[in-house]
Amino acid sequence: MPEYILGIDLGTTALKGALFDVQHGLVAVASADYPIYRPHPGHVEQRAEEWVEALLAVTDRLFDSRALDDLAAIGICSQVNTHVFVDGNGQALAPAIVWQDDRCESAAQALNARITAEQREQWWQSSGGVAASHTVARATWFAEHEPDLWRQTAQVLSPKDYLIRQLTGQYVTDPFSCFDLVDGTGAYIEGLIALVPGLRERLPPLQRYSHVVGPATHDRFAPSKAQVVNGTMDGFGCLFGSGAHRSGEGAYISGTSEIIALISDRPGGAPGIVSFMPVDGWHVQAGPTQSGGDTLRWMGNLLGETIEEVLVLAEQADRRNSPVFFLPHLQGERAPFWDSAARGTFLGLTSKHGKPEMALAALEGVAISARLVFEAAQQATGQLYDSLYLGGNGNRSDLWAQIRADVLGIPLKRVKCLDIGPVGAVIMAGVGTGMLASVQDASERFVEVERIFTPDPAMRDRYDAMAARYLAAYEALKPIYAA
Repeated sequence: MPEYILGIDLGTTALKGALFDVQHGLVAVASADYPIYRPHPGHVEQRAEEWVEALLAVTDRLFDSRALDDLAAIGICSQVNTHVFVDGNGQALAPAIVWQDDRCESAAQALNARITAEQREQWWQSSGGVAASHTVARATWFAEHEPDLWRQTAQVLSPKDYLIRQLTGQYVTDPFSCFDLVDGTGAYIEGLIALVPGLRERLPPLQRYSHVVGPATHDRFAPSKAQVVNGTMDGFGCLFGSGAHRSGEGAYISGTSEIIALISDRPGGAPGIVSFMPVDGWHVQAGPTQSGGDTLRWMGNLLGETIEEVLVLAEQADRRNSPVFFLPHLQGERAPFWDSAARGTFLGLTSKHGKPEMALAALEGVAISARLVFEAAQQATGQLYDSLYLGGNGNRSDLWAQIRADVLGIPLKRVKCLDIGPVGAVIMAGVGTGMLASVQDASERFVEVERIFTPDPAMRDRYDAMAARYLAAYEALKPIYAA
């Protein structure tokens, strides 16, 4: 009789699921999309109920011809810096505020004005601060603009934590999903949380990613008695599922945005990079950009083309000589700048250029943004990385994968199953329930490299120069967009 683990990755545009047989590996994958709502400028929302609908749809597809009774464990990872405010019954009081939303910028600035340099060093060991997507900024905004709903709020949850509440009836979270709220030991930063009256009692308890929350009691899953494991943020879930599992390894993850995550065996840090608390002997330095695959969708809408047609257009451009380049800051930028005022910009266009050059520039601009994160993350680890694992559905295109390898200047090892988020969720659930020995063991068993993209030495000078122009353009435009 098979023994299944279900891994779930609740992303920005879709919920992806992977079903694994503990003995034989991957059985099937499925996904279900849900909308993103933009009711006002700067507002980016989702409806939490549609996440549950997507979960049930994916489960139905994966178990269409299989017995749910054989499901032993469920693991979940999800988008981070997306917040849903729920009442005492665990029901959403308002649409979830997605990580791309910048409505809380003024609240963030006001909070930063109250935080001293000493507190910044104590809390973050850097000059960092509160961004528009930070939990305390979101709670401040919600309490001010929705006071009646704030009074009804029992918990402020991440998407993963919301799904766990629906599956088990329990409130729980993990330190990595709350990375901007915890210190180096994984405990809540009480002084930071105290800036928002009433927030502390609305935060769920912290547990390890492998913590077994309890059996699934939701009607759809109750017959299986599957154990639900806490899981974590998508960045860590994808890292677990990428194949990287030792110091000196890392992952380039491409979905709605890009994530670079590097593993080392010692603590570190650098401006603009998130330094996570150590876990299982790992010290992870990582950074997410604001745009990735989302840029490709935007380009398709702009040019009146499908995503596949945009990729074909990019292949028609002269990669070695096109002078057009692009800052993909369509909704500000996260790592390494953390600048919500940054804006998308094409530079170098002339009357000779058209759709192919713009399409190529979009792909290259996203890759350059990831290169800047990679360079800063290497600085944070204090070592150089000679290759990365490549995962996420934004890496399906061979052209874009090759551009990324050329831009970073290192080989990129694309894994066979690009849905590395749900694979990582499977690994976390397996480790938590004892069905799998360790992350390292599961990674070696379940993750396979499909193709290695080697950088073209002839492109090195071009992309070195483009990265320099990208930085110069950002710095020159920064005061213009901030005005």
